[in-house]
Amino acid sequence: MTRSIRDWLWVVVFATLVTFSVPWFLWGSSTVVAGLPVWLWWHVGWMGVASVVFALFARTGWDRLMGVDATPPVRGGEP
Repeated sequence: MTRSIRDWLWVVVFATLVTFSVPWFLWGSSTVVAGLPVWLWWHVGWMGVASVVFALFARTGWDRLMGVDATPPVRGGEP
């Protein structure tokens, strides 16, 4: 199976999501925004970004990368 450029872009996007899911650059920061630590706000925002990316993936790349046939089977004999 040959991977297209689009498939490799999805791989890079997911690798980026995983890499920045842990805010290592905020370790040791005691900054508080609106009563919560900034690292917690990072997680909230990052989960929003991850949700949007996964929604896009589910609509555009799921079938190719997961090996799923995107076309529903044709049923015979039903009205």
